[in-house]
Amino acid sequence: MNERASKADQVYESLKTAILSGGLEPGAPIDKLELCERLGVSRFPVSAAISRLAYDQLVRVEPQHGSFVARISARDVLERLFIRRALEGEIAAEAARRLDAETRAALADNIAAAQRAVESDNRAGFYELDVAFHALFTRGLGLPRSAELLDGLRVHLERVRRMLLAPTGRIQATLNEHRTIVEAVQSGDPTRARSAMEAHLTVVVTMFANFSRARPELFTD
Repeated sequence: MNERASKADQVYESLKTAILSGGLEPGAPIDKLELCERLGVSRFPVSAAISRLAYDQLVRVEPQHGSFVARISARDVLERLFIRRALEGEIAAEAARRLDAETRAALADNIAAAQRAVESDNRAGFYELDVAFHALFTRGLGLPRSAELLDGLRVHLERVRRMLLAPTGRIQATLNEHRTIVEAVQSGDPTRARSAMEAHLTVVVTMFANFSRARPELFTD
């Protein structure tokens, strides 16, 4: 990899992290000059990184006006949450039927680690454990196509998911919902497991609807 490409990758990762974490909010302008100075790079790596982020639909480039963090399509978020709830509900039911002992133990370990993250108010750590929690089901059940589909949904929902974990008390509530799902899976009750997962993701839909009404400047229709 040549030096230019390597620097472009570094700028891309730095900007992407800032966008996904909420450090750069939807609609925020991207100051290319400031990036060049802060990261110690020329304009080429910055422009290349912004082009990649535009392809990822995380940046909007407006000729003669500049580059901006892309606003989030509320319609797309709701559709992706709809798909996620339907698919993950069925996966939870299947997990109650046949999830192996090793993955059941891994779910218990995830819950314990998430509790420690809540107690230390480690929101970044909790987010990673949240992602891992949901991935355990598809991995444990041997569902690579479902995992691929859910990973694609997660990438597009990541900014929203991080925003919705921010309110005080939400990570504890999320943990409680995860515990209910695990208890249903461990009990071997598919109906209860499906309902617990669907209830968890319905809370996310409701929170998103409220949040998008409160912060309309971050979203498009």
